[in-house]
Amino acid sequence: MKTLVTGGCGFIGSHMVDRLLADGHEVVVIDNLSSGSIRNLEHHKGNQKLQVHIEDISAPDKISGFFKDIDLVFHLAALADIVPSIEKPMAYHNSNVNGTISVLEACRKNQVKRIIYSASSSCYGIPDAFPTPETAEIRCQYPYAVTKYLGEEYALYWEQIYKMNITCMRFFNVYGPRARTSGTYGAVFGVFLAQKLNNKSYTVVGDGKQTRDFTFVTDIVDACVTASKRNDVSGQIFNVGSGNTYSINRLVELLGGEITYIPKRPGEPDCTFADTHRINTILKWKPKVSLEEGVKIMLENIEYWREAPLWEPASIAEATKDWFKYLGK
Repeated sequence: MKTLVTGGCGFIGSHMVDRLLADGHEVVVIDNLSSGSIRNLEHHKGNQKLQVHIEDISAPDKISGFFKDIDLVFHLAALADIVPSIEKPMAYHNSNVNGTISVLEACRKNQVKRIIYSASSSCYGIPDAFPTPETAEIRCQYPYAVTKYLGEEYALYWEQIYKMNITCMRFFNVYGPRARTSGTYGAVFGVFLAQKLNNKSYTVVGDGKQTRDFTFVTDIVDACVTASKRNDVSGQIFNVGSGNTYSINRLVELLGGEITYIPKRPGEPDCTFADTHRINTILKWKPKVSLEEGVKIMLENIEYWREAPLWEPASIAEATKDWFKYLGK
């Protein structure tokens, strides 16, 4: 098949490209490199089955032609992280909402047969039930979550009105090699691995007893590929999680090192834990990589975070001041 991956130079996107090329697909990538890096695809240099276009998905006139003769689209491009979404909500809306509409229209005009939209579990906010099912109330806590949910709503609307074959996958706490190393304070693994490389203590939020459904990136990719092979799940939403939830203290234990505790932040749940009954039952999909295995792989690839910013309590406090300002009660 001929497939297209938006955000294919990014963290999840580059792993998707790896999988699709390994499966024998022709792959077209669109990425504006705002958070992704061409080095994430460097190992595919010279592969005649891969095309990379440096372009912004929110510019419909510039990207529509890339969708010609495409069979399958994985829409992974998005701006991520909480703090910058609070600081720059318009940029997030443009990328995650306008960009999604632009991709959907390009797919519609070019009659793309199948689309997988990468949704986010952040739409659940602080839920009432754990594990959290797809039917849980939507309680977005910050602009990033809102924009990803709006993108999901547009995808489902295009599926309904224009009779397009679209499935939405809500990712839970994705981690793995090539996770973002931008200057933005964000995902815990990037923060902790840079701290480990610099022999600094891990900055653990609150008491570290909060838990997260850490899901390894290749499992995320596998779930999306599995869904893409099923034409009978159009219009459906699936949680994609690890099948478990792990404390931050357990993560530190696996990484090894000292801890410095920093203040708990508003709008963050004490637990994220996907109810994966639907994806297990309907798609017959289950994750393969345990947290212990995943952390081992991360440590084997730790040099990737050598250039990542080193976060310490003072710089974190400065970077997250808007978080407390706008999300605090």
